[in-house]
Amino acid sequence: MFKVLKVDHIGIAVKDLAAAKKFYSEMLGMDALGEEVVDQQKVKVCFIPCGDSEVELLESTSPEGPIAKFIEKNGEGIQHIALKVDNIEAALTDLKAKGVRLIDETPRYGAGGASIAFIHPKATGGILLELSERK
Repeated sequence: MFKVLKVDHIGIAVKDLAAAKKFYSEMLGMDALGEEVVDQQKVKVCFIPCGDSEVELLESTSPEGPIAKFIEKNGEGIQHIALKVDNIEAALTDLKAKGVRLIDETPRYGAGGASIAFIHPKATGGILLELSERK
């Protein structure tokens, strides 16, 4: 068994990371922690603390990347919701045994050194859910 501990972050797809960071900083007084490129996902990200959760801004580094494709289809906006779990391996094993449609059956590297895996939107009523376990 596994436990969902909290909403870890909300992922927001943006065309221009610098402009998005400026809005959150200047208009909302929320400062980003830094930037990171995750080559495997063809994305540049930054996290902005918000209470006990975070906002993750995602800018594509490639026209073939998932964020570029998301923006092309949907425009900028919420791309996923991430749930912090206590044991991502157990979560994936349990969900798979229950017949939940997964995008990832094994964890992969996520920004900030997290282990992540995605649950398919067809299993969640249209929401892309990310499971995240940070050490």
